[in-house]
Amino acid sequence: MKFLSVPIACLGLMLATAALADDHPVVVELYTSQGCSSCPPADKILHELAGRRDVIALSLHVDYWDYIGWKDQFARPEHTARQKAYARVGGRTMIYTPQMIVNGLDAIAGARAMQLAERIEAHHDKAVRAILTTRVAGGRVTATARPAAGAQLSGPFVVQLVRYAPRRSVTITRGELAGQNLDYANVVESWDRIGEWDGQGEANWSAPLPGDLPAAILVQQGTAGPILAAARVTAP
Repeated sequence: MKFLSVPIACLGLMLATAALADDHPVVVELYTSQGCSSCPPADKILHELAGRRDVIALSLHVDYWDYIGWKDQFARPEHTARQKAYARVGGRTMIYTPQMIVNGLDAIAGARAMQLAERIEAHHDKAVRAILTTRVAGGRVTATARPAAGAQLSGPFVVQLVRYAPRRSVTITRGELAGQNLDYANVVESWDRIGEWDGQGEANWSAPLPGDLPAAILVQQGTAGPILAAARVTAP
């Protein structure tokens, strides 16, 4: 599906957020495909977002365009399933690429940089509802969550560990993007559920963290609802 995009130069102007703290980042999920000719502008936007501390930008490649001549090397069926779950929760009858989901709530079609900037800023303006911290030791990550002061939370919330490759490159030889050499940022390699939280009081979860890929922890209402809190996993 093709969409009219906003020039990427607009993103830098609209996303000037120097005053924003990076301890409560907004999560932006881009659903994309190497078989989609409309996706490169959105992929470029994700590159921009990947350099920001106040955003956790994640590229989830889907597999439903593989049939048109090129099998996306980074696609996973679970990414397609997650996008479908967002569509069901949001009352949408179709899925498409490129699509961005902001903090599990807002769906943005195509590479609409100005709309994306507005939604990121709006989420930064919301009151913090949960405090999430992470710690790495002995090959494991420990995440700790607690309600923010005055917040009334009603779970269950799903705690998820995401691993991603900061940069991946591919030469595409068939399909709509044949002949192009493309770079992708923050390509999701795994997305694992590591626990649940009822939102009442402080809780801790621990999971193995093999290898050296960057990681993030997300606390989400269900598996396709609002993202309550997110944090990068930082090595000691």
